Amino acid sequence: MAEEQKPIGEMAFEEALEELEKIVSSLEGGDVPLDQSIARYERGEALRAHCQKLLAAAEKKVEKIRVGSDGKPAGTEPLDPE
Repeated sequence: MAEEQKPIGEMAFEEALEELEKIVSSLEGGDVPLDQSIARYERGEALRAHCQKLLAAAEKKVEKIRVGSDGKPAGTEPLDPE
């Protein structure tokens, strides 16, 4: 892993996910000292939370098109109305 890490809040979803995947891979390998494993796990958890937040924001933006009885678009509504 790089010495200098980009702040998680500045990362795009794809960037955060890629780093998270690298962290998981390194932890699964089992060849990382315990102190580094703990630090990587903590960063991984922060990356996971960031990705989840970005996904939730994207889901709120997704809309589906409503179709009227005549088969023509009649507006939009949230994808998963609550």
